Amino acid sequence: MITTDFVPGSPCWLDLGAPDVRAAAAFYGTVLGWEYESMGEGEDMEGGMFRKDGKIVAGLGKLTEEGARSAWMIYFSVPDADATTQAVERAGGTVRVAPMDLDDWGRMAQYSDPSGGQFAVWQPGTNKGAELVDDPGSLSWTELYTSDAAAAKEFYGGVFGWQFNDMELPGGGGTYSLITPAGLPEERMHGGLMELPEENLALTNGRPYWHPVFAVADCDATVSKVTGNGGSVQMGPEDAEGVGRLAVCLDPSNADFVVLTPVRS
Repeated sequence: MITTDFVPGSPCWLDLGAPDVRAAAAFYGTVLGWEYESMGEGEDMEGGMFRKDGKIVAGLGKLTEEGARSAWMIYFSVPDADATTQAVERAGGTVRVAPMDLDDWGRMAQYSDPSGGQFAVWQPGTNKGAELVDDPGSLSWTELYTSDAAAAKEFYGGVFGWQFNDMELPGGGGTYSLITPAGLPEERMHGGLMELPEENLALTNGRPYWHPVFAVADCDATVSKVTGNGGSVQMGPEDAEGVGRLAVCLDPSNADFVVLTPVRS
């Protein structure tokens, strides 16, 4: 589970780069019940925050990088963004955005892993991260799809100290690796890693990619909102034993995310 204490290596924030901020705000507002709070609009700045029940759950900004696809960026909490940057470079990763301060909120940096998977880190200042997680309408899990699970484990394990626990998926579906922050018990798992053939990574032309999993009260009803508002479904809805009912979705700009109604304990 993801919690808001945001220990080192745990997901703490996410934001969406969208070609049309207003359209994205309307889509996620309808699908996930989010309220959009603009932080200013103009040629140089267009974006803001999403809130659920008054609490900040994610960010939204204008996609400006040449040739980039619309996608969710997941940030992992670190005590020292500069030290993490050095660890990324030692492990063969690439710095996309060098560590930079965002006023007194905190310090951020963005990277690519050695296979091209993009991710980011957040060194908290006055802002620790999202104010709501693991509830309907908020981040509840993170996933990496990659064509080389062993290489991903070596890289992310070296950078964040993550612990991995492999499980075989039913029906010969392959191996799914569960991710837990360094030194914490398995109930603090925050994500998973899945190896897929490059041809199954069409969204990124074969490169690995991270995506968020959002908890929802009713997976099927949420999927209907996705497809009814210009989005599409790559997989599901379907039941995953011991996990819940889920679907892999694309928003109207093809940013991918998963919606999950977890099993009741």
